[in-house]
Amino acid sequence: MGFLIDCPNCGPRTVYEFKFAGEDEAQPGPGVGLKDWRHYFYFNKNTNGLSDEWWFHIGGCGAWLRIKRNTATNEVISVRRAGSDDEG
Repeated sequence: MGFLIDCPNCGPRTVYEFKFAGEDEAQPGPGVGLKDWRHYFYFNKNTNGLSDEWWFHIGGCGAWLRIKRNTATNEVISVRRAGSDDEG
């Protein structure tokens, strides 16, 4: 099912221009073991509802985006550039 992502640089674009890069969650801190890193990389929440996610605009400007999306409906709630403090 396709949907639109409103890229801050390029405007609304089809999801097929983007690459999903995983759920947005905090990385394990320094000094943690392999078990914590394995959990970070391989065990996702797979939330049915609101999810914070990383996306890369591979077919456009090349920006990394942090997106809040309802996974049940594919409604994009908010989009902001990675490293940006505003909730665009």
